[in-house]
Amino acid sequence: MPKTLAEEVKTPIDTAIADLREGTRTWASLTVGQRATLLRGVRRAVADTARAWARTAAASKGLSPAHPLRGEEWLSGPYGVLGALDAYVETLDRIATGRNPLDGVRIDRCPGARTRVHAFPLTGIDRVLLSGFTGEVWLRPGVTPGEARARAGLAQRTPREGDGGIGLVLGAGNVTSIPVLDVLYELLAHDRVTLLKVNPTQDPMVPVYERALAPLTALGLLRIVRGGPDVGAYLTALPDFAHVHITGSAPTFDAIVWGTGAAGKRRRREDRPQLKKPITAELGGVSPIIVVPGEWSAEDLRFQAEHIATMRLQNSGHNCIAGQVVILSSDWAQADQFRAELRRAYATAPERPIWYPRSDERMQQAADSYPDALVLADRLLVEIGPEDDAAALEQTEYFAPVLGIVTLPGQGQAFLDAAVAHANERLQGTLGANVLIDPATERALGEGFERSIAELAYGDIAINAWTGFAFITPTMSWGAYPGGTIEDVGSGIGVVHNALLLADVERSVVRGPFRPFPRSLGAIGSVLGSPASGGRFTILPKPPWFASARTAPEVSEGLTRFRARGGVLALLRTLVHAMRA
Repeated sequence: MPKTLAEEVKTPIDTAIADLREGTRTWASLTVGQRATLLRGVRRAVADTARAWARTAAASKGLSPAHPLRGEEWLSGPYGVLGALDAYVETLDRIATGRNPLDGVRIDRCPGARTRVHAFPLTGIDRVLLSGFTGEVWLRPGVTPGEARARAGLAQRTPREGDGGIGLVLGAGNVTSIPVLDVLYELLAHDRVTLLKVNPTQDPMVPVYERALAPLTALGLLRIVRGGPDVGAYLTALPDFAHVHITGSAPTFDAIVWGTGAAGKRRRREDRPQLKKPITAELGGVSPIIVVPGEWSAEDLRFQAEHIATMRLQNSGHNCIAGQVVILSSDWAQADQFRAELRRAYATAPERPIWYPRSDERMQQAADSYPDALVLADRLLVEIGPEDDAAALEQTEYFAPVLGIVTLPGQGQAFLDAAVAHANERLQGTLGANVLIDPATERALGEGFERSIAELAYGDIAINAWTGFAFITPTMSWGAYPGGTIEDVGSGIGVVHNALLLADVERSVVRGPFRPFPRSLGAIGSVLGSPASGGRFTILPKPPWFASARTAPEVSEGLTRFRARGGVLALLRTLVHAMRA
């Protein structure tokens, strides 16, 4: 427990907290315009460390400098942070000049008396480079567009009215941008300076974080400490923190809130949490991939199979929203063809180390539950048959390269309704859900499709995309569907990212192109106003986050460098690489 922590560990922590107390006064003294200027300084520091960031992250996960998946660490590291800083600077600039963060942003209504903010794309370069992708933030039922505008900006609307105190961020161990993005949200959404405890798996990143975030540490707005569970227990017990945020697992959350062993169970029974301060959390879950039956070409079957393989295998499956359960229609005429393509895509994706602690144990747990599963060198494919019990697959977040397939009867709206109900009722958690549907089928379902999306109770939904796109898009929100409590936390409490600083967020919905370039050329008619062709046009032949993208490292690095420094020639070289993906 905290008292057993060595003095040589306690002393730096006490010093850090004293620095942060002074930092609260410094932060409160800054105008919104000065805060925007500070973030520009952070942006320059992140840009300067981008190469070291991506290389350090890749090496820490066992990826060699020539590994075909090393590009993941560019996109999920410095690229994501640079995008967030750009979006936050834009929001602060608007507030500083008397404008609303939602000025010029389209707002309309969506099913269930909800207000919908069309939060992506908001810049010309995003409209081009990520053509075909859009993103919406849905607010809680009953919130009006006027209320959305009035509350946009959160703590930055009235930055000098209160002291948010000191926040404690218990950083994620799997994706290098997460701790930084959580620190930024504490600072900007809640006016809280932050102590960041880095997960031990991220220890190699600490020197990179210290360089990238030096403008914040120089002003006493951030302190970074290392340590394991003993340090976490010590920190959460301290009265100095106004709030705790954790990215991790539900058992870790429960240990923080209630304690462990018999004492923790007793506190839970008596409703006496040991944590005496508010806590928010992002805890993952079992993510569905709903495949709506339609008439797909051979190219569609192959592309979407590779899409699903990416959802599971990115970062070796060590993601809170890695797709885990594919829901297929047993009445789909092309189901067997699709299964064959999925087996091929899953088997042929590049191998990589299973690096996250205890993931090998969870892999073995899945193999023990499903002895007939297809076992590959570094991954497992479970196809649930009529006599099989899907409970382990649907209730265990393996956090490892384990992908399962379940089937339900039905076609069209009947299947979609059944799949949504199955995802809501049978799968553990409410963080992310994915839906794949061809344009003709989506058009035929019409309002029924949008109603089904509204009934899908997940905090992030991706239609013809992966929810990882929502994670990397800063103006989207990120977090569980509302409803988690300390007694039953599910996939977490609260949201992060949300660079427009919207209040009353319920979920985010991203939509992508069903077909890549050049097959997306058939959608040009819909862009020009012809409903007959349908679909979404995109210039991407294969997104760089696909595990099967041949030029993913070059494109991911090139996009990050363009985000950091600009430069038309460098961008053109990156686009040439993208066309060869």
